[in-house]
Amino acid sequence: MASDEILGEWVADGVVKPEWIDANGHMNVAYYVSAFDLGVDALWEDFGITSEYIERSYGSTFAVESHITYQQELVEGDPYIVTAQLLAYDDKRIHQFQRLYHAEKKFLAATAEWMNLHVDLQSRRVSPWPDSILSKLAEYAAGQVKQAYPEEAGKQMNIGRPIYTLKREL
Repeated sequence: MASDEILGEWVADGVVKPEWIDANGHMNVAYYVSAFDLGVDALWEDFGITSEYIERSYGSTFAVESHITYQQELVEGDPYIVTAQLLAYDDKRIHQFQRLYHAEKKFLAATAEWMNLHVDLQSRRVSPWPDSILSKLAEYAAGQVKQAYPEEAGKQMNIGRPIYTLKREL
């Protein structure tokens, strides 16, 4: 990837606030997640998952899994851009990927991978997407067919040659 290439669809932007800075002098991990969550909200608006939709249908989404990678530091005052890419969806789930870029220097600061479920808020159970949202998901997916699958997606944490490792039972 060229250093000035922004991948994915722009969904949100902002500036790193002073209160987001930790003892190490850079943006705290919690605020990377907050910036990504603002991007999720904006993407959901595009799909029709608005506050009006939630109030009217009692349908919403719950995040059930996420994975964040931290690539490069952001510091106070840095402008940022969040982009999104749809990796997969079915009748009840969406798997999406986000990138957080420095808006001026164009470097990739972090990535986020999410699995969200559509939920009936009255029963608190997973429920199918309504047709209106399914059609918007299909339209969004069709518009990004030429995008490559992100190399950071689906990664598993491990240490290549650990001094110690707890063995998993199979």
